[in-house]
Amino acid sequence: MSEKVFNVLFLCTGNSARSLMAEALASTMGKGRFRGYSAGSHPSGNINPYAGEQIAGTGYPLSQLRSKSWDEFAAPGAPDMDFVITVCDNAAGEPCPVWPGHPVSAHWGFEDPAAFVGTDHETRAEFQKIFRQLVSRMNVFLSLPLHMLEKNAIKRELDSIGATKPVF
Repeated sequence: MSEKVFNVLFLCTGNSARSLMAEALASTMGKGRFRGYSAGSHPSGNINPYAGEQIAGTGYPLSQLRSKSWDEFAAPGAPDMDFVITVCDNAAGEPCPVWPGHPVSAHWGFEDPAAFVGTDHETRAEFQKIFRQLVSRMNVFLSLPLHMLEKNAIKRELDSIGATKPVF
């Protein structure tokens, strides 16, 4: 019998940076136990190039990424999600579609690096900072003994991860 693969959907408004980086991290750091997905309430249609630089370092194929609407994941035939995590405050406050399977949801707020204004060097540093924060939270999430936790305990743990102040 094979071990369950957990599907995780990361949501943001534009689906151009944070949610895409989280998708790649869940898929690569999850080592086959987790499959990351991402979407936006109002997708930009583009992958931010600075986010693409960070994702490239994970080994996740950039060709698998695209900015897309969260409606795709509420439609018939979409993969059932085990977890839905918002990574921006705007998406967390918007009414979400009803997700098939009633996944555990949580909010992990991160500053929007795509809204940062600065030099090329400063912008790259901002994306690196947010990426490190994502890695930190992902490490905690992926180390949870999910097979031993019931749904409410998992929800509390995910909320706790999101409430932790980033240290970078």
